[in-house]
Amino acid sequence: MTKHIDWRRAAGAVRTAAGSRTRARGKRRRPRASRVPRRPDYPRSGRTGWRRWVPSWRQLSASFLLAVAAVSGVVAIAYARTEIPEGLNGFATQQDNVYYWADGSPMARTGWVRRQEMPLDKIPKHVRWAVLAAENAGFYSDPGVSVSGVTRALWRTVGDGDTQGGSTITQQYVKNVYLSQDQSLSRKFTEVLLAIKVDRQHSKDRILEDYLNTSWFGRGTYGLQRAAQAYYGKDVTQLDASEGAFLAALLKGASLYDPAISPANRERAVERWAWTLDRMVEIGRLSREERARYTAFPEPRVPTTPSTSGGQNGYLVELAETYAKRAGRISDARFDLGGYQVYTTFQKPRTAALTRAVDAARAGLDPENRAADRYTRFGAASVAPDGRILAVHGGPDHQKQAFNESNAATVPAGTVFTPFVYAAALEHGVQRERGGPRTPVTPATVYDGDDGVPLRTPEGPYWDRAGKMVKATNLDGRSHGRISLGRALAESADAPFLQLGMDVGLEHVRRTAQSAGLLGSSLGPPVPDFALGNSTPSAIRMASAYSMFPGRGTHTEPYSVLRVTHKGEPVPLAAPRKRRAVSPTVADHVTDALSRAREEQATEERVDEEHGGDERGGEGPDGAAGKAGGTREDTARWYAGYTPTEATAVVVYRMDLAKSLAPLPLTGLGGDSTAGAGRPAAIWNQYMDAVRDVSPRTGDDRGKTR
Repeated sequence: MTKHIDWRRAAGAVRTAAGSRTRARGKRRRPRASRVPRRPDYPRSGRTGWRRWVPSWRQLSASFLLAVAAVSGVVAIAYARTEIPEGLNGFATQQDNVYYWADGSPMARTGWVRRQEMPLDKIPKHVRWAVLAAENAGFYSDPGVSVSGVTRALWRTVGDGDTQGGSTITQQYVKNVYLSQDQSLSRKFTEVLLAIKVDRQHSKDRILEDYLNTSWFGRGTYGLQRAAQAYYGKDVTQLDASEGAFLAALLKGASLYDPAISPANRERAVERWAWTLDRMVEIGRLSREERARYTAFPEPRVPTTPSTSGGQNGYLVELAETYAKRAGRISDARFDLGGYQVYTTFQKPRTAALTRAVDAARAGLDPENRAADRYTRFGAASVAPDGRILAVHGGPDHQKQAFNESNAATVPAGTVFTPFVYAAALEHGVQRERGGPRTPVTPATVYDGDDGVPLRTPEGPYWDRAGKMVKATNLDGRSHGRISLGRALAESADAPFLQLGMDVGLEHVRRTAQSAGLLGSSLGPPVPDFALGNSTPSAIRMASAYSMFPGRGTHTEPYSVLRVTHKGEPVPLAAPRKRRAVSPTVADHVTDALSRAREEQATEERVDEEHGGDERGGEGPDGAAGKAGGTREDTARWYAGYTPTEATAVVVYRMDLAKSLAPLPLTGLGGDSTAGAGRPAAIWNQYMDAVRDVSPRTGDDRGKTR
């Protein structure tokens, strides 16, 4: 009985304990719907200080996976919504550029960009692989984009602001024909998505064919077919691997690799050409035996000119195009796409008058029967004091001779340079003793004008490197005695200006000439002959420098474009630089002396006419100022003069362009023992007579009967 009671008590105790555990579990367990999500343990509990803010590896992994998922989702949505455009953008089409005279009338149209479609199977394989070797050797195996290349481009964008680089051929094609050329992350992102989609929807051969037919190769050409014609005068089907390697180099930028632009371009082109051929060998697309045959760089031919810019218009278009691209910061590739309206400063009546005057002088030569008349060039330009280039004569015909005779920077200025020496002396004074004070100079200051007077420095006579005493000589061989500087300039007494240049200091003369508008690159070495024009400015620059005098000492950089528009919108142009070269008083003194020089020139012309001379060509305007000039070697004859509204410079020289750009002697030109000294003045007179009644602002004829 006792054992039975003990057993019952033990069983009850077990049941009581089990019930307690069940109740305890019931209290802890809650319905699933009523659970509260656990808050992330961040900042982390159980840690102190900065350690509370260090995420755990679980938290880092979760954040990374979440970011990857988010980016993948954004990219997937963007890719799904990206559609391949049906039409091509402006970089795959072409328009003409239109040029206008100063009065707004059309002057010329140029359609530089030319294109012909060429099926891929007609483009030789070695030409195709030259392009692929240079641009994208893995083209046929890549997915349309280069992950490493895009990564590099993005890194450069973030680090250096450079968004270029890292593009496959598919990306380049997409950028060329579907997108704008702006450099931005958004454009790069769109480019990548489009490239992937194009690669998936189009065959590799179709992408390559379209790329080769729409890429820019310079010289106004799009596509390999037109590039082959422009650079080698043949169809693309006739190109060899060497020529193809050169054309492939142009895809990096024709403005950097076209040898016709500069010697530096040729050097880059040769290096890139050789590298491309070596790369073709490396990827197994050119045998070493064939590579060994290509040792000479395949020189492309000289660029040709469109027919719409022949005659004088070609020279004007060339000047305006160069200025518009520079002042408007327009790349060659973008300008060649066309659609620009270029309003020039050139005046049609003045250009026609200048051409007639030069043609009249040219008609007096007989190059077929007289050797001294061969290779004669006539450079002429007219520039307003505000910098506008009003007229230019560049040569007989731009289509026959692209060399611009008015822009030649290898012709010595000679004594037409002396007004700048005079201006520098009036502006800065002279220093005859080393360390001594500078003494003011006036037009009445007297110098020795005798021929053969020794040239002096503050230390004594000037000796050349051969140990010979240098003497100041006059170009006409006459001695003028003691003469005032103003009179010396009027009478073209050269000896005083050789000494004056030394007294002023050749560096002061150099700065004055450069401030007046002559390019520093054209100024000669600092030797005594610097004062007598060992510099080589062009006719355009000489006219611009002389325009500083009617501008009363202020020079404005010459410019040939008034405004540019593109698709009806103005293109911002950098304003021409304007600066003071000399004081107004100094400019007026120079004008006084050159006015007397002009009067004496007119007197000499009348005397020549009375004695049967035939080079006068008109009297020129009243009140004009000007100066004739020549060189010791008789390699150039100049006349530069001006009125209050324009300055005009004319130069006659001889140059055999087939041999060099060095001027030849003028001895015997036109059968004249004076080497045609009067021809530049005759051209100047005839031109100025013709434009006497033409407005310098618009070029309109005022209608006065002459």
